[in-house]
Amino acid sequence: MVRANGAVSLRELARVVQTSEVTVRRDVRALEAEGLLDRRHGGAVLPGGFTRESGFPQKSHLATAEKTAIADLAASFVEEGEAVVVGAGTTTQELARRLARIPGLTVVTNSLLVAQALAHANRVEVVMTGGTLRGSNYALVGSGAEQSLQGLRVTRAFLSGSGLTAERGLSTSNMLSASVDRALVQAAAEVVVLADHTKLGTDTMFQTVPTDLISRLVTDEPPAHDDRAGTELQALADQGVQVAVAGAGAGSAGPGPGPGSGPAPGAGGDPQPPARQPRRDVPVPGQRRTHGGPPGGTAGGPGAQLRSAPTSLTAPDPTERAARVADLRRR
Repeated sequence: MVRANGAVSLRELARVVQTSEVTVRRDVRALEAEGLLDRRHGGAVLPGGFTRESGFPQKSHLATAEKTAIADLAASFVEEGEAVVVGAGTTTQELARRLARIPGLTVVTNSLLVAQALAHANRVEVVMTGGTLRGSNYALVGSGAEQSLQGLRVTRAFLSGSGLTAERGLSTSNMLSASVDRALVQAAAEVVVLADHTKLGTDTMFQTVPTDLISRLVTDEPPAHDDRAGTELQALADQGVQVAVAGAGAGSAGPGPGPGSGPAPGAGGDPQPPARQPRRDVPVPGQRRTHGGPPGGTAGGPGAQLRSAPTSLTAPDPTERAARVADLRRR
């Protein structure tokens, strides 16, 4: 499965081979000792370290239920009439399918897949960057893409990547993709990162968004035994990132549109906006450093939803941090 897909999660392996994740983890450890694969947080990948990047066909089959739940929750943060940027990736492609149902949006993207998902949304305007096509992820990169983003200002950016840590923030394995993602960040008042639990604690070669520029992380529920994921989430929250957790599987984040739900764009009738979902944020103990707000934002508007309201810069003691991690797992 790792050879076929490039990467695979322990949860998916356990489901396919019908055994426990404990057994899968033990076997993955043995295969790593033989040099057949590399363990990554929550899964396994082909050997290759920081520089290897899976192509779109491989990524599209990894953690599909988690990506669906993340996209459902992320779409609930978008209001009618906003202007947003959406980066390349399989998770952002899922988000784009849901954005197609929100009227009055303007979506700027360098991803052909995101643009395709929005192509028939008759009340969404799609603006594509220029650039050179990178076939492995169907994204436009290079100086043309970066220059087309100069002078642009939107409410928020939705980005994905190959890894996310509290120490370095979001990162990716490709230099050209990282450079365009940084340009997307510069165009946005707020940055929302979409990353499933398998990417938490993974560090790849090129940093795209440092932690202090990430306003919100939308992720899925880590497995109960995954201490590293819980610790990483708390470390991100301690640095001022608001963590929105979509429940385990595809349904516990609240009712939301899935693929194929609602009237199809262009198939008769206007698309309906997705139902708003309950948000579940990890409390942020530290001072949030912001880098601007959405145009015309108010204390009760969309921009305020992505900011914390800290009262102290004092770091929690180890006992308090452990209690927060345990509370996160229960929720």
